Amino acid sequence: MIAHVRGRVAHRGTGTVVVDVGGVGYLVHVTGASPVPARGEEVELHTSLQVREDSMTLYGFTERGALELFELLLSSSGVGPRIALAALGTHRPDTLRAAIAGSDVPTLTAVPGIGKKVAERLVLELKDKVGAFPSAGDDQVGAAAGPAADVRAEVREALLGLGYSAGEAQEALAAIGPGTGGEDAAGLLRRALRELSTSALDGVQR
Repeated sequence: MIAHVRGRVAHRGTGTVVVDVGGVGYLVHVTGASPVPARGEEVELHTSLQVREDSMTLYGFTERGALELFELLLSSSGVGPRIALAALGTHRPDTLRAAIAGSDVPTLTAVPGIGKKVAERLVLELKDKVGAFPSAGDDQVGAAAGPAADVRAEVREALLGLGYSAGEAQEALAAIGPGTGGEDAAGLLRRALRELSTSALDGVQR
């Protein structure tokens, strides 16, 4: 079992990185959002080796928590490495955990390859395994149940329709919190758009 690799980045492709460890290049599959450094720089990846009849494939993550969630997702029936990696490429680990714990099917189905049935199975099989959340996270999960979840799903779809990515939409919704009781989709959408505008401005200033 290869638990981690540490070495210099020899090549960075779309969804892969080659790590040179003592003259041996390890091809590791990563998410597009992984903060892998530039070629020639040092990197350490926590890895999961998936063995199939005709292949041995390494999947790597810069954070230990992402690796643990990747392997937890694989424990659900019908979820393979590609879907698990896509899930972590679409959402941050804490967002995925919150979605599973809060039965947030719309957030889960934003992942390429995950339909409603697979999302419902993830919730059923992993809801009790994703672990505890900080108090703020618990409040958001609780608020995402019932009618509030429908409003947030409507806002997420509106943001996607405006051209934002699934990750951007989810991060905006997470940043603005559960909202006030009875807040409609229009009000939540305005706050989400303000959050996205602020984030974009901060990125330019940095």
